[in-house]
Amino acid sequence: MNEHGKGMAPRFGRRGLLGLAAGAACLGTPAIARAFALPVAPRADHIVVSKSKRVLELRAKGEILKRYRIALGFTPEGHKTASGDGRTPEGLYWIDRRNPRSEYFLSIGISYPNAEDEARARSLGVRPGGDIFIHGQPVRPREIRAAQGKKDWTAGCIAVANDEIEEIWAMTPLATPITILA
Repeated sequence: MNEHGKGMAPRFGRRGLLGLAAGAACLGTPAIARAFALPVAPRADHIVVSKSKRVLELRAKGEILKRYRIALGFTPEGHKTASGDGRTPEGLYWIDRRNPRSEYFLSIGISYPNAEDEARARSLGVRPGGDIFIHGQPVRPREIRAAQGKKDWTAGCIAVANDEIEEIWAMTPLATPITILA
């Protein structure tokens, strides 16, 4: 009992009851839940990027599953050697992390720098950089405007359209190898 002599059961107004009823109806409706599930997609066992062709391919057992047009770092020619150089690395790497709350629409981490990259940077007296991703488009309005109309606009990452990063996300598990060619 409370101070007014009434039970402690929650009190709902008309809107509250309607909201509860709608929520309960949604929970019992599998069709609504399916609308938010990612479709089952084949799994890629290798990603191959051609910087010169501006193409990313998802492959399984040597067969191309999907092909996407890409944007690269703002200085796309050559291998990434230093933090801030605007280049996209070249070589063999791995998918090593995922970020659903990225500054870009979804991001999938690439294991740059590897031991060879670190040794090269050390010999040059520079930092190799890092945080190289495959990602969608920017989510902040300022970055959206800055990227519009540019062929290559990232800081060294590989960018695709938002619907394409959703497919790539669904098709590439962690530890998938990625070969980035010149």
